[in-house]
Amino acid sequence: MIKTFDEFRCKSEQCTAAMAAKFSGAGSKRFVVLCGGTGCLSSHSAEIREEFEKVINEKGLSDRVSVNQVGCFGFCSQGPFVKIFPEDTLYRMVSLDDVAEIVEKDLMNNEIVERLLYVDPTTKEKVARQDDINFYKKQQRIALHGCGVIDPENIDEALGYGGFAGLAKALTMDRQAVIDEVLASGLRGRGGAGFPTGRKWSFAFGGDGDKYIVCNGDEGDPGAFMDRSILEGNPLAVIEGMAIAGYAIGAQNGYFYVRAEYPIAVNRLRIAIKQAEELGLLGDNIMGSGFSFRAHIRLGAGAFVCGEETALLNSIQGERGMPRPRPPFPAVKGLWGRPTVVNNVETLACVPYILRNGAGSFNNVGTEKSKGTKVFALGGKINNVGLVEVPMGTTLRELIYDIGGGIPGGKEFKAIQTGGPSGGCLTAKDLDAEIDFDNLVARGSMMGSGGAIVMDEDNCMVDVAKFYLEFICDESCGKCSPCRIGTKRMLEILTRITEGKATMVDLDALTELAANIKSNSLCALGQTAPNPILSTLASFKDEYIAHIVDKKCPAHVCKNLMHYEIVADSCVGCGLCEKNCPVNAIYETDYRAEGKKRNARAIDTDKCIKCGLCMASCKLKAIIKK
Repeated sequence: MIKTFDEFRCKSEQCTAAMAAKFSGAGSKRFVVLCGGTGCLSSHSAEIREEFEKVINEKGLSDRVSVNQVGCFGFCSQGPFVKIFPEDTLYRMVSLDDVAEIVEKDLMNNEIVERLLYVDPTTKEKVARQDDINFYKKQQRIALHGCGVIDPENIDEALGYGGFAGLAKALTMDRQAVIDEVLASGLRGRGGAGFPTGRKWSFAFGGDGDKYIVCNGDEGDPGAFMDRSILEGNPLAVIEGMAIAGYAIGAQNGYFYVRAEYPIAVNRLRIAIKQAEELGLLGDNIMGSGFSFRAHIRLGAGAFVCGEETALLNSIQGERGMPRPRPPFPAVKGLWGRPTVVNNVETLACVPYILRNGAGSFNNVGTEKSKGTKVFALGGKINNVGLVEVPMGTTLRELIYDIGGGIPGGKEFKAIQTGGPSGGCLTAKDLDAEIDFDNLVARGSMMGSGGAIVMDEDNCMVDVAKFYLEFICDESCGKCSPCRIGTKRMLEILTRITEGKATMVDLDALTELAANIKSNSLCALGQTAPNPILSTLASFKDEYIAHIVDKKCPAHVCKNLMHYEIVADSCVGCGLCEKNCPVNAIYETDYRAEGKKRNARAIDTDKCIKCGLCMASCKLKAIIKK
């Protein structure tokens, strides 16, 4: 139990020395670490870890080799990952069958298993170290500090990697000085709105009585997994950030609101809170400072609207998750009517770095109005799917091509949706735009919480807008009519467009509806719901017109406006498509091209359900969309 600052410093020094020994291989000790993020765990990372422990024990290496899990490495498309310390050798796409070879060759004979190394797609060279891979070169980890490095279920490793040093420093400062430090850093909320964090804390600073800190971990954007990965990889950093915020505004209790669909994150958060309490870093009189703070967990049921802070607070109180009119804002009247600061996971994860290293270290990164770094969940039509943290000011081109590795199959980039359902689509003309809060808004999108979905030439932008509207309609709480009714009407129009049943009058109505919903909805869910429509209309209006006037989907995605066709001259009559058709819509014709031994096939469009199985099964690519 740590009771004083001196005891904390002593414990921290011991843990730091242990981590340094791990990285350097002191005493000829070697460490095998495996990615324990959700993505890799779903690809049998836990079973691979057990296999390593079993084989290492069988080979009599238990006294010289240790095995443990860490958080997300970020490079999700290449997982599961295994890293060997102190050599810092990184193996990717590891399976159970690879374990014995890694133990035999690497751990016993110091020979790298080259077939498991990452291969640079440009140079074709094999890369053994993580930092030498292009995916990581332009990244800078602040919010993701410790993720992929420390065991998230071992508080000693967190302490050995700088954990709670920021809180220790804060507790020696005046409360206002802590807020001033965060203000000077330029940190803005990473949940989407980008409001200055220090200013939000200032609103709740004065006055006596109960106050609260709430961590918004209700991450609901399609394709987003930033907050989940931070909570899985270094939950103690977020706990520390929450405690610093609590000290700054005079709160003694904090609440984590995390969706129940994140069981690994929730479990590790529970473990981290328990370990911090047992060590005296949470609870009464922390480090003998006189400051007391406790952290609690509340599970969300998966309602997207509960990402809105007032709906979230209602949910914590056991009420229906519906937004409240503002003002009053939560910093004045929040949880149980008391001043409450709501920050998202990534925001709180940045706070310890600022206190530990000083406001200048954070302020020197980024752009003039957007300081620090931003974590993105990069997905969609991109070679390097994963979690990335880049300095503000990084261009979309760098994000997509340098870090993301470009578009699979040499396809042409079409758009990137940032900010999830609340954001908009940015196109090729925006590729050299710097990523920051204000720049993305000026271009018709937004930073949001950090989702970034890349689309290529095969995506239909009308269908993309329809997808996001379907999501919004499902997630609307129904409290205000502009959102409840208006989004439904917009979805009905989009559906008619994708089915070829709309007119140009519908397009005018869609634009008018979008403007009204945007200006009259109660909360940000409704206010931003039209963004995917407005941004796709601005850049891809010709696609909307093609659906309406020509009754064609240029990308051949909308089923009512496309069909499959077999090119007779390319078909060899093998019959694979016919065998795979679930509705017997493919038949043999009399057509036999010169040099072909079998008759070509054709598709009965009246019977075809457009499932695409025929196209997928054709090895000669003789089936096309039209």
